[in-house]
Amino acid sequence: MLIEADVREGVRAVPLSEYVPMHTRICRPVGLTGEDAAAVIAYGMAHLGDQYDLENMIDLARYLLPMPPVPARLRRRMIALGSGDPTRAICSTLIAQAFQPVHFPVLPEVSRVKTGDPACDRCYEDILRIRHHSLFAPRDFDVSPYFNVVKPTIEAGFDYRALQWES
Repeated sequence: MLIEADVREGVRAVPLSEYVPMHTRICRPVGLTGEDAAAVIAYGMAHLGDQYDLENMIDLARYLLPMPPVPARLRRRMIALGSGDPTRAICSTLIAQAFQPVHFPVLPEVSRVKTGDPACDRCYEDILRIRHHSLFAPRDFDVSPYFNVVKPTIEAGFDYRALQWES
């Protein structure tokens, strides 16, 4: 079963078989412990029945496609960050929220801080900062260096020679 946030039906559990005819990519967190995986799953299950957060979807679109163009550092201040209702979700925000309590990085903001000897040119430390969950898009899980991308079609033994092409 998968947990998804559907526009009409809200957060629900659906069988994996429902995705068979679709182009599917599975983003699998690297190194997640069993205990933390259970906590992430429990978070999703606790939100079954929540409504879809259409306001957050609109805000996310405004954040990703600002009109008029606004510098990225100012965009977040211009949006309302969704409905603010904890019983509403969209898929990417629900997943981001599920990973935050176990401190698993999805796609954090990274700042480099100089450490050690001031004469050392290579002495830096990366400091991670978790972004607000409402600013995550599905693409963030795909490009995250902390998730493996699994393509079921390839994993099942894809053979391009077996495809049937129109003549």
